[in-house]
Amino acid sequence: MEIQIVEGSLKLNKTLNDLDNFVIEFTSLLDGIGIAYVLVSGYVAILFGRNRSSEDIDIICEKCDFNKFKQLWDNLGKFECIITSNANDAYRDYLQSGSALRFARKNEFIPNMEIKFRKTELDEWTLQHRKIVFLNDKKLALSPFEIQIPFKLFLGSEKDIEDARYLYKILEKYVDKKQMQEFCRKLKIEQKCKRYLI
Repeated sequence: MEIQIVEGSLKLNKTLNDLDNFVIEFTSLLDGIGIAYVLVSGYVAILFGRNRSSEDIDIICEKCDFNKFKQLWDNLGKFECIITSNANDAYRDYLQSGSALRFARKNEFIPNMEIKFRKTELDEWTLQHRKIVFLNDKKLALSPFEIQIPFKLFLGSEKDIEDARYLYKILEKYVDKKQMQEFCRKLKIEQKCKRYLI
C-alpha cells in the first residue's frame, strides 16, 4: 500500500478488496446525486490496511430534502434498502427521525451501508472538514483523522482502541496533532490519548 499527498489530498494505491468495491460503488451514487457524505468509524482503519472484518460501513450524510433522497432511492441499481421497501417511510420514519438506514447489494445483507443524517455539532464539523482520499483514483470522503482517532478512543472497545492506535501509527505525519489533542480534550479522553497514542 502506497500513500501520497497530491494537491492537498491523500492518494492511496492498493489492491481493492470486495469491501472497497462495495464502498466505491455506493458512494459514487451519492456523489452522482450531489449528496455530501463522510465515511466514519471502522472502515477508515480497514481502508488503510488494518486487517479486520466489518459487516457495516458507517456514513454520515448532509440533511437533504425528500426529492434528492428519492433520486438516490430511484437510482440504487444493484443496491436495496434492507429495512423498508418504501421511500417515504425510509425518509420520514428513519432518516428524519434520527435513525439509520441500511443498504446492501440485492439479495445480500452483508456488508451493508449504514446511513444517517448529521445530528450533532461533531457530525457537522466532520462533514465540513471531510478528508478527500483518492483510492486508486476513485474519490472517497473520510472523517478527518483529527476527530476519527479520538472518537475511536472515546468509544473505548478493544476493537475501537486498536483502530485508533493503527490509524495513528500509519497516518501520524498527516495528522494535525494540536487539533487532535483539542478533540481529545473535548471528549475528555486526554489520559487515553497519552496511554495509547503518545
